[in-house]
Amino acid sequence: MTYQETLTWLYAQLPMYQRVGAAGFKKGLGNTEALAAALGHPEAKFRSVHVAGTNGKGSSSHMLAAVLQSAGYKVGLYTSPHLREFTERIRINGQELAPDYLVSWVENHRHLFDEIQPSFFEMCVALAFDYFAAEQVDVAVVEVGLGGRLDSTNIITPLVSLITNISYDHQAMLGNTLPEIAGEKAGIIKPGRPVVVSQSQPEVKAVFEQKAQQEGSPLLFADTRYAVQLAAGEAPAASLGMQLVDVLRDGQPYLQNVALGLLGDYQRLNLPGVLAALDELRMQGYTITEDALRQGLREVTRLTGLRGRWSILGQRPLVVADTGHNEAGLQLVLAQLGRVPHQRLHLVIGTVNDKDVTKVLALLPREATYYFCQADIPRALPAAELAALAQAAGLTGQTYGPVPAAVAAARAAAGPDDVVFIGGSTFVVAEVAELYE
Repeated sequence: MTYQETLTWLYAQLPMYQRVGAAGFKKGLGNTEALAAALGHPEAKFRSVHVAGTNGKGSSSHMLAAVLQSAGYKVGLYTSPHLREFTERIRINGQELAPDYLVSWVENHRHLFDEIQPSFFEMCVALAFDYFAAEQVDVAVVEVGLGGRLDSTNIITPLVSLITNISYDHQAMLGNTLPEIAGEKAGIIKPGRPVVVSQSQPEVKAVFEQKAQQEGSPLLFADTRYAVQLAAGEAPAASLGMQLVDVLRDGQPYLQNVALGLLGDYQRLNLPGVLAALDELRMQGYTITEDALRQGLREVTRLTGLRGRWSILGQRPLVVADTGHNEAGLQLVLAQLGRVPHQRLHLVIGTVNDKDVTKVLALLPREATYYFCQADIPRALPAAELAALAQAAGLTGQTYGPVPAAVAAARAAAGPDDVVFIGGSTFVVAEVAELYE
């Protein structure tokens, strides 16, 4: 099969949560364990860092990988979902999985898929782990797909576990309260292995403390050790370039004028967890100098290929795309939008059909002009339905259907001092062509 034929076969044969939603989500590790056993347990052949959380886990994973790469290590990185190409999910030192490797791997293991009947995500995890083992990476940064406890990635025993943030998302599968969701994320905590939690959240702190105690795992809430603030005189990160931050450790100056190559105020909430996880790796023998740390944080997008986190796509008007899509993620993005000087705000918004859209719509500014769209996936909420819900919530706009049409309309309507924001769903951002230029 060709690469495209292989992808078509995978999408047709195996349920894919990214495209179809809950029908593609299988609870339990049985299939992943069966695949791993048939492949000779590749997950035991490389060292790893495991990253979970509702928001921030993707950015944190990329920052960790970039710093480790800058320190001279051969670094695997597994993330999901992909924006445009399947191969974005699996990288070594920023290089995506070669399409030919995917084709041959699937061809060689078709009999396993026929026998085990894994989900799309279970197959992806097995592929990533087999690839990292074959390529003998020094360390792999592995992002949880959904939840933690029953996520397919949870067959690894990492050097350190990092949990970034807990908020409401995927309640139908993870629970309806923050402690229930935190309990699922805490499932990545392994016996005796250190765990870092990026943010101290009063509603869920006890969940992590109890799980860590139960597993005999050292636990650190990173924001009790590290604080990150904009460097003196640095304007809020709302334009081109990067944000300069100062880092305090135990209340004392630690790193000054660190250039953070990921824009978005919310990255300052992710950085303490990244720094604390790197501390744990240093204690386990990894050499990570200040120069490597600074280079990795400054050049994270070049080193790892991360896209879609407060990505600036144009100026006059300022055009921004961001994949934040749940309540907590959108609140941070909207707060930052509110600090950007502008005359009018244009929001290109689409979402998926298995979210509680009413809660998200309630957060959106009434004074903005909306361009409702739908991504080209089965899970997308039809733009007309989204527009009707938005109108009931007091929002004003037009229905455009395909994402490119909505983006084009917003850019055409915006004046030079306006702001155009594109988001609401990872899959909307994935269809913005400028991200790939």
